[in-house]
Amino acid sequence: MLQALVVAALVAIGTAGTVLIVLDDAEQAAIDDVMDIAETVARSPMVVDAVRGPSPSAVLQPYAESVRVATGTDFIVIMATDRTRYTHRTPSLIGQPFIGTIDKALAGGTVTEKSVGTLGESVRTVVPVKSNDGQVIALVSVGITTDAINQKLLGRTPAVAIPTALALLLAAAGSWLLSRRLRRQTHGLGPAEMTRMYEYHDAVLHSVREGLVVADRGGHITLINDEGRRLLGDDLPSPVRDLIASRAAVADEPVLAGDRVLVANQRVIRSEGQTIGTVLTLRDHTELRALTGELDSVRGLTDALRAQAHEAANRLHTVLTLVELGRSREAVELATAELAAAQQLTDQVVGALDEPALAALLLGKSAQAGERGVELVVDEASRMAGAPLPSRDLLTVVGNLVDNALEAVAGTAPPRKVTVLVVAGDGAVLVRVTDTGPGLPEGAFRKGWSTKAEGRGIGLALVRQVADRHGGTIEVDGAAVTVRLPVPS
Repeated sequence: MLQALVVAALVAIGTAGTVLIVLDDAEQAAIDDVMDIAETVARSPMVVDAVRGPSPSAVLQPYAESVRVATGTDFIVIMATDRTRYTHRTPSLIGQPFIGTIDKALAGGTVTEKSVGTLGESVRTVVPVKSNDGQVIALVSVGITTDAINQKLLGRTPAVAIPTALALLLAAAGSWLLSRRLRRQTHGLGPAEMTRMYEYHDAVLHSVREGLVVADRGGHITLINDEGRRLLGDDLPSPVRDLIASRAAVADEPVLAGDRVLVANQRVIRSEGQTIGTVLTLRDHTELRALTGELDSVRGLTDALRAQAHEAANRLHTVLTLVELGRSREAVELATAELAAAQQLTDQVVGALDEPALAALLLGKSAQAGERGVELVVDEASRMAGAPLPSRDLLTVVGNLVDNALEAVAGTAPPRKVTVLVVAGDGAVLVRVTDTGPGLPEGAFRKGWSTKAEGRGIGLALVRQVADRHGGTIEVDGAAVTVRLPVPS
């Protein structure tokens, strides 16, 4: 309605302007007409002769009326220089003085004016009638009343009214169609409702703790909230970009984004049966993954300690029984051998790796391997002084490679063996894990590949992530995996 009112006001202003212009043009046309007629009458030889004759009115009144009727003017007055009328459309006014300005005409000029006379307001002109010697001997006034001009304009009203009405109808129809289109596009929501919805949505987008990414049907990002920008950074990681481009519906899909592990849920947006884009939500599970890994390690260590405690109890009973049987020498040899085997591994790992977290990890993995019937061997060439790289990255690489190797050999025939080599030197840390399993296939370090049937394929992908972050390399040679991580200067 507002648009229709604005258009109607514009049309009304335009129409008023047009009317004023046409009225001005009509008055100017009337002035031109009366001037031409007056000049023609004043120059007529018959008029000059009649003015000098004994009875000017008798000769000039029929002539003036015939010209007035033929030209459609309202009055033609021929008068003496003292204003006495010789002619008039109202015969009773003949002989009466003319009402109007004549001074300029008496001087030989032309008077053009809009004034009120005996017939009402009119547009008139007064011209002199001159003799052969140029003397002004009479005056001619020709006029058209304003009412006559207005009546002529009223006859042209349809030419203005019809376009005006059509413009108003088109404006009303356009406003209605535009309003209907907007209502359809906004699903019937008005301005107040849309404003309120925008405020609610903006508040939700800024306060929600999940990353939200909305893409159109071409895969272009159209909306991303604060949490999504924080999780993804300035450049969209390729795994996230590939997921959006696939337009696949996924639920709780792990995605690697830089040094973060994100859980993604994606849905396809449809409207009226048409696919218009995708909505992707992201949750940061980096810390949760780290805690889960630590919990798995603790659980594994607990199980290993429980098994070792059970074995230790059996060995202790055996030693006590040997002592009770009087076979002290055999009891001492058995106890000494068990302590030497356990201490040898501890001394080897701690002596070679001066990194407490890594040493503890390998000792724990050794216990897990023994519980699963796998021999875990730390290569004697392993050497590491201090922590040349962040402990978290070292634990991620070594822990995931060892876990993958243990899983690979768990279902194979004996002997089951995993060998670990960790060497720091020449500006890099070298980690090599070899097992007696079938080896890794091509693409094992991509997200999704796992040795476990129920696995999510994130472990080796995390190793790839650490290597990429440090500018390192990964080499796979059958069942041997070598990761080289440069040490920053």
